[in-house]
Amino acid sequence: MHAFNYHKASSVADATAKLAASEDARLLAGGQTLIAAMKMRLSAPSDVIDLGGIGELRGIKVEGGSVMIGAMTTHAAVAASKEVAKAIPALALLAGSIGDPMVRNMGTLGGSVANNDPAADYPAALVGLGATVITSKRKIGADQFFTGMFETALEPGEIITSISFPIPKRAAYMKFKNPASRYAMVGVFVAESASGMRVAATGAGPCVFRIPEMEKALGKSFSPDAVKGIKVSAGNLNTDIHASAEYRSHLITIMAQRAVDQALKA
Repeated sequence: MHAFNYHKASSVADATAKLAASEDARLLAGGQTLIAAMKMRLSAPSDVIDLGGIGELRGIKVEGGSVMIGAMTTHAAVAASKEVAKAIPALALLAGSIGDPMVRNMGTLGGSVANNDPAADYPAALVGLGATVITSKRKIGADQFFTGMFETALEPGEIITSISFPIPKRAAYMKFKNPASRYAMVGVFVAESASGMRVAATGAGPCVFRIPEMEKALGKSFSPDAVKGIKVSAGNLNTDIHASAEYRSHLITIMAQRAVDQALKA
């Protein structure tokens, strides 16, 4: 690991000021990706700004038809939250399926979303539920937030402060996980809300994406059979040592069917 300057921010404003004072600073949330990348010398920031001491970035609140979760809230806290389990049980279950206990107790919602790993679980929930990312500067719809592999709409100096999830009528998330990392080889989030159907897939392509054909089919009939015959082209999907693009295409349909079935039982 290269040498770096460590800073502990006391507030969002303090973190913003420290970011502005450095030309090559990185924000430290749960550190589940950044610290590993620094140890392997894949990332060598001059300054690391720790958000762990900022209380205003933590917490869960349910009001006005939405669940508001602070960016520094851990996966374990979301999974254990009675408020989240009651309002959006699929979101609590998703959080509880991330990684292992160490990852869930250290990893944070904001860190995961900002990193936008193509196999991460949370992006599917954000896009599947039509969430809003709230930053130190503005509000960004989930459909506009995730722009590519490890890329988001965040601008330099912009900090995620919380995420607002609309409470759906019903929803579910199912994933085919890598047995070693528990990352999603393919994960599909299905939700029905007052504004219609949303289906989002993660792990399959360079970035989370919606599946309009499935959304249209579920609008006519919310049943596993409605999506059974819908295939996503393998052309833009990932092929790696874990699975081919063709296999991931097959898994999308299977996970979507299982998610719809789970949503019907919820």
